[in-house]
Amino acid sequence: MLRGLYTAASGMAAQQANIDNIANNLANIQTTGYKKSRIDFQDLLYSHTKDPGSEATTGTQIGMGVRASSTQQIFTDGSLLQTGRDMDIAIQGQGFFEVTMPNGKHAYTRDGSLKMDGEGNLLSGSGYSLGVKIPKDVSNIVIESDGTIKGTPISSTQPQVLGKLELVRFLNPSGLKAMGSNLFERTPIAGEMFKGTAGESGLGSIAQGHLEKANVNVIEEMISIVQAQRAYEMNQKGVQAADEMARSASQLQK
Repeated sequence: MLRGLYTAASGMAAQQANIDNIANNLANIQTTGYKKSRIDFQDLLYSHTKDPGSEATTGTQIGMGVRASSTQQIFTDGSLLQTGRDMDIAIQGQGFFEVTMPNGKHAYTRDGSLKMDGEGNLLSGSGYSLGVKIPKDVSNIVIESDGTIKGTPISSTQPQVLGKLELVRFLNPSGLKAMGSNLFERTPIAGEMFKGTAGESGLGSIAQGHLEKANVNVIEEMISIVQAQRAYEMNQKGVQAADEMARSASQLQK
């Protein structure tokens, strides 16, 4: 009976983590470039009072519950939101923008709501450098589908190339570590990294005047949160049943 208490309690803890994850997906429905995540579960150790095959039976194997084993980011494309703003860009397909953190390390993002600081440095939506500087005497900035940045100097009518945004992709993007602020950090399980021109070698193209919306489907997440809530309630009933059985057994001893 005590085993039943702990088994049902593990189910409650697992579904609480599931609800927390779904709630985070829903909370980020308006976050630019957000990628939803899901939780994977594993069953715990089994009590083998009789192994399968002994005495021509399937044995006696009683599980001891469940645990949340990992979370996975789902890197499917989000839909595009047309903004008309020259400094808004979205990646159509695979890839990330590479930014440089204040400590010199690199991070990766799908957030294309770009900005400029007072010196003309091009920054990500989180305020980190993209490695491109825009001259102060330039207007009519155009970011082409391959990442080439062009602008027209005040003293000229012909656009000039100002720099280029390259994209980065990983063999296993689900292995990236979410840092918050729309940023990801590379980890060993993310696999090999490839950096190149947008639209080539499996990298997506860049769409100016658009932002990528979160890839969260509200209806699917609402269904999932109801299912998780029902599973939590059923495990709660398991705790109550095990407690009542233990109470009844203790009364028999009186």
